[in-house]
Amino acid sequence: MVAIYMVWHSYVKMHESLRMSPAMATGLSDKLWSMTDLAKMVDETLPKPGKRGPYTIREAKNVV
Repeated sequence: MVAIYMVWHSYVKMHESLRMSPAMATGLSDKLWSMTDLAKMVDETLPKPGKRGPYTIREAKNVV
């Protein structure tokens, strides 16, 4: 959560004193990111779901 906040602070938030983001001021980025850009970046790093295994029927246990 702290990492996401730091990315938001550096790339998404416009700072009044700089009139741009800190990443733009240091030359790391040429545009102000949106929250959509940040969400896409997070989604791209998640593992992709793989193919599911075969379905097997389990026998019910008889409880008496």
